[in-house]
Amino acid sequence: MEKITIIAEKCKSCGYCVAVCPKKILEIGEEINKMGYQYAFARNAEDCISCRACATICPEAAIELWK
Repeated sequence: MEKITIIAEKCKSCGYCVAVCPKKILEIGEEINKMGYQYAFARNAEDCISCRACATICPEAAIELWK
């Protein structure tokens, strides 16, 4: 089961989540959502430690985490 889910349609590509991830698993992708933004995704999501830094800093509440 994935620990992190990014709701692509809410993401506005601010990059805050990428900046705060201690494991550096988040990146801004090349694909575009319906609002016209490139959105974040988790590369190597299995390395997520569920620290919640990304979800806490996300101004759009586009990130969900589970332990």
